[in-house]
Formats: sequence, C-alpha cells, structure tokens
Amino acid sequence: MSKNLTGRTVFILAILVIFIYGIVGIPTNGLKQSIMNRIHLGLDLKGGTHLVLQVHVDEAINSAADRDAQRLTTDMQAAKITGVTAARSTDPSADGKGKIVITGITPDNLSAARDIFSGTAYGDYDSTTSADGSVILTKKPSAVSSLASRTLETSIETIRDRVDVLGVAEPTIQRFGLGENQILVELPGVTDLTDIEDKIKSTSKLEVHAVTGDQGGYDSEESAMQAHNGLIPPDSMLVKGSASAESPDRVWMLRRVSVVEGMDFRGAERRVDQYGRPNISFTLTTEAGKRFYDFTSKHSATSADPGSMAIVLNNKVRSVATIQSAIRDQGEITGHFTKEDADALSLMLRTGALPASITFLETRTVGPSLGLASIRQGVRAAIVGLLAVMVFMLIYYRGSGFNAVLALILNLIILLGFMGFVGSTLTLPGIAGVILTIGMGVDSNVLIFERIREELRAGKSAAMAVEQGFKHAFVTIIDTHVTTIVAAAILFQFGTGPVKGFAVTLVFGLLANLFTAVFVSRVIFDAHLRGKSRDAALSI
Repeated sequence: MSKNLTGRTVFILAILVIFIYGIVGIPTNGLKQSIMNRIHLGLDLKGGTHLVLQVHVDEAINSAADRDAQRLTTDMQAAKITGVTAARSTDPSADGKGKIVITGITPDNLSAARDIFSGTAYGDYDSTTSADGSVILTKKPSAVSSLASRTLETSIETIRDRVDVLGVAEPTIQRFGLGENQILVELPGVTDLTDIEDKIKSTSKLEVHAVTGDQGGYDSEESAMQAHNGLIPPDSMLVKGSASAESPDRVWMLRRVSVVEGMDFRGAERRVDQYGRPNISFTLTTEAGKRFYDFTSKHSATSADPGSMAIVLNNKVRSVATIQSAIRDQGEITGHFTKEDADALSLMLRTGALPASITFLETRTVGPSLGLASIRQGVRAAIVGLLAVMVFMLIYYRGSGFNAVLALILNLIILLGFMGFVGSTLTLPGIAGVILTIGMGVDSNVLIFERIREELRAGKSAAMAVEQGFKHAFVTIIDTHVTTIVAAAILFQFGTGPVKGFAVTLVFGLLANLFTAVFVSRVIFDAHLRGKSRDAALSI
C-alpha cells in the first residue's frame, strides 16, 4: 500500500510540474510576461480590430456566366454551328444576374444548338426563347445559392490564409449571421485598421488575357473604336496599361474572358530578373496548367495563329508578352513592380485571390483599457469565488476541507496549463468556463464527502468509509460530467468563437476535475489515514 501510495504521489507531482510549465514555460522576461506569452487573450480582453465584411457574390455569379458563355461558344464552334454566339447578359438588374444570351440561332441550326445548351454540361441553366429568337439561359436558383455559398466560404478561407500569413494569434473569421453574405473578422492585438484593411481587401485580381486587337495596342480608346468601326466586339474589352516597365501607357483590346486568373495560381514568390528588377515566379493548378498550355500552344510564335497575352492586375495591363512557345504550369510575371508591389502580389497569389470584391460594413477598434478592466473583474470574480468555496469547505467539512482546497488548486493549474500548451485564447466566456469549473469541482467533492459521511454514520471505519464513499459517488460524478461535456460539445459545434472558447475551457476543466476529485482527493485521504489504527477518526 505504501509503495502504491508513493507511486501515485510521484505521478501527481509530475502532473503538477508539467502543467505549471504549460502556464509559465521557461521564464525569460518575468513571470507575468511568460504567462502572457503562453496564454493568449481574446479580443474582448486584449483589444484589437472588429470588422464586418460584405461579399459581393454577384460578381462571382457573373464571372461564372462569362466562363460558361465562352465555353458554350467554343462548343458551338467545335460542333461546326456557325453564326451562333453566347455572351453574358449586360442587364444590370437582379433579373439579369448570371444570364447568358445566345444569338444567331436559325431554324436550321436550332436543333443542333439545343442539343448543346440543353445538355448535362449546362444543367445549371434553364432555357427560354425571347421574341427576337435568341435563347436566354438563366441559372437555376439552387445553382445560384450553391455558388453564392461557395463564394462566401472561399472568401472566408482566403481571408483566413492572409491573416495567418500576417501572424495574428487566434483570429475569429466566420460567417456573420446578422446579414446576407457577410463575414465577421476579429483580430486580437491588431489596432492598425488601415494596414489590415489593405491586406484583407486586396482583391487585386491577376488575370491573363489574350490580345485580340492590334498586338501593339492603341493610342487611345477612340482610335481603338475607330479601328473596329466604332464597335467593341462583344467578347472583347478595352484596358489601359503598358507593355513593359519602360513603355508608356496604351489602350489594349483583350478577350473579355481570361485564360487564367487569381484562383488558378497554386503558388508564387518574388524573385529578381537578370537586371535586378523584381518579378514574380508562379505555379498554376493542374487544371489551369492544361488550359494555359492549350492556349499558348495555339497562339505561339510557331503556330498558325501567333499572338500575345496581357498580364492584367487591378484592371490595368502590367505586361504584354509575345507567346514564343507553349507554357504549362510554371512561368514568370514581369512588369514595372516595386519590391513592395511584388511582395504584395506574391502574398495574394499564395493565399488565393478573393472570388469577389468585399465592402467594409463595420470597422472598429476595441481598446485594451476595456480588456484590462474585464481581466481584473474576471480574475477578481474567480478569486473571490474560489476563496468563498474554500472557506465553506473548510468550515463545513473541517479537516477534510483542505483536501478539497488542494484538489481545486490543482484543477486550476491543470486547466491553465492545458491552455498554455495548446495556445488557447482566453476570453470573457472562457473565464466564465473557469469559474464554472470551480463550481463543478466543488460539486464533485460534496458528493464524495457526503457519501463518506453516510458510511461513517453506518458505523464503518474511516478507511472503509473513504473506500466506499469514492466507489459509490464515482458513478454519479461520471454521469454529471458526461452530460455536461455533451452539452459543451454541442456549444462547440454550433457556437461562434467566444462560445467555442467557453466550451473548450469547460470540457478540459471537467476532465481535470475528474482527475483531481476522484484520483488526487483519494490519494490525499489515503496519505492521511496511512499508518493510523482502524479506529482513527476522520475530520469530515
């Protein structure tokens, strides 16, 4: 028994040392700073930035319609259906969102065209025929809803990637339930609103477009219009910019639908060219690489239809290059970039381009003074509650109350040590979870102590009363803890950031309480009764 008790005592001391290390680590800049380095504070305690963002999902829907229209036109040409073109509707109203207008359909080619746009490849669209004979493809509501949801989720993941690169500890980035297609962003410790807005809102959409007009560009939009009889082809657009760092700005006619764009890039990093100027080396996804290879193969210098491609960033041409040979999934972007521009663009490409632009609906900075007051009040509440519980246990259970006090202190050490090890964020709800854990710990001790009292009143010895008390109370303690853990798991699954923090704190606090109330408390009783006679009294 003595050897067994010694082993259990050593085990408890080892657990105590491990979790104290979890709280403070190896102090280098003072004890307080060491604790702050291990246990992070949430926005409500540390202060920081609170943002509510609106995602313009209509842009993603229209972009998808552009790609489908281009693909549909290509399919028509492949099927040798001449005179038929497809383009996204230019109707700016909500009814025109995501619609494709197919023109040039005649009675002779109607059947063949219908076989294509009514096929499974365009199953997300419903078709109707207008009075002028054109066919209008309207995206189904279910497809619109699915695309909007994917756009929002992609925006959340992209913003999270960008924030992670910035090194923000424990940010909250999630859907904002009070509005449609909105995102809540909370960044503890970040107070520079301008910088974080620039990083998050960096929707600089990098695109590669085919040059369809004069390969050398035009002097002005007017000259571009004159070269095409005053009309811009429906599948083209005019974009200003320069062909290289040394070239003046010109107007370029580009194919409206990009060959590859931001979300097609798998990675990117800033490098320097042979002249020491910053450029960007990129890698495309497998699918985009195949698409890029098909395009560059058809328009390389040795092909039947040689051409150029333009790098467009922020709706401005940054570089125009002649396609010398086919390019697969790796290449370089050159242009008049500063080092900062190249770093920013590389970051955007690594983390992924936002699928749609965003608007900041709400921006505010939470000052640290409110957080300090919350910390003081929360810690004061925890200390007062703990002291009140200790006093109650010592008065009501006399000497055995020291047992409960030691178990509660160890419970708190284990809980805080766990938070330090996993880098958890402490919020006001988290402090509430700590206080609730104290209450649950007291409840477990009360169940055990009252059961021991019953065994003593039944005439059993102190050692036997302790053994039977723990044995019979154990099932009840497990039952209460399991039901509470299940409730906390539901809060974690469906709750927001602070609620999840409360759930995590509560769950591990309950697990720590099972260890301290059942195992540690029993060891203390056994150590107290070791070597005493069978008739020894127990102060309880």
